Amino acid sequence: MEFFDFKVITGSLPEFWRGLWMTVQLTGLALLFGFFVAIPLAVMRLSPNRLVSAPVAAYTYFFRGTPMLVQLLLVYYGASQWEWMRAAWEAGHPLWSLFREPYFCALFAFGLNTCAYTVEILAGSMRNTPHGELEAAKAMGMTRLKALQRIVIPSALRRMIPSYSNEVILMLQGSAIASAVTLVDLTGAARNVYSRHFAPFESFVFVGLIYLALTFALVGLFKLAEHRWLAHLAPRKAEAGRQS
Repeated sequence: MEFFDFKVITGSLPEFWRGLWMTVQLTGLALLFGFFVAIPLAVMRLSPNRLVSAPVAAYTYFFRGTPMLVQLLLVYYGASQWEWMRAAWEAGHPLWSLFREPYFCALFAFGLNTCAYTVEILAGSMRNTPHGELEAAKAMGMTRLKALQRIVIPSALRRMIPSYSNEVILMLQGSAIASAVTLVDLTGAARNVYSRHFAPFESFVFVGLIYLALTFALVGLFKLAEHRWLAHLAPRKAEAGRQS
């Protein structure tokens, strides 16, 4: 009896490739959506006006405080519970009909989830903007909006790279729940191969190695990004270490 049947893997490579492509699509598009939506929401999150900041705080609290699987199932199965939604489906409304598609539901749920985390990461980075940068913006006569555009947000985006890298990796790994709504991602492909060949060890070990390789690649990319955009902070850290 073979410890690891490579024929199961080689014979199922096309299926694993399709699953990989589905995983990359869902993760990439969700991160793209979440990142760009998070920028204005982070600004709102820091607003002194409670009518502006409170709804964003409630949104991030809900999506960071509940499992992503629950969120996915709420979007996928919950939409059909609304009578007006069912009426829109019957009428063939182009927007609401998207909620009948597993792919869109997964993308929507993943996007909202990663957006919530990104909002808090970016808002925290904006709170920690060095006072000297804000004083420089005032000295140049910048308005608050102009300072946000030119100083605060660009600086915060650079400084959030280490924290955001963790969110990207967690989003990649969390996307494995997509198979719960009939999508064949990497995990779904492993389940199909397992049920067809009765080879759970081979299927899930191979998929685990793929996730490991993707994670390793992402870590490398973010290390390069840190070296590119955060290199100016290294001397400060070294100097602070010597002084302490």
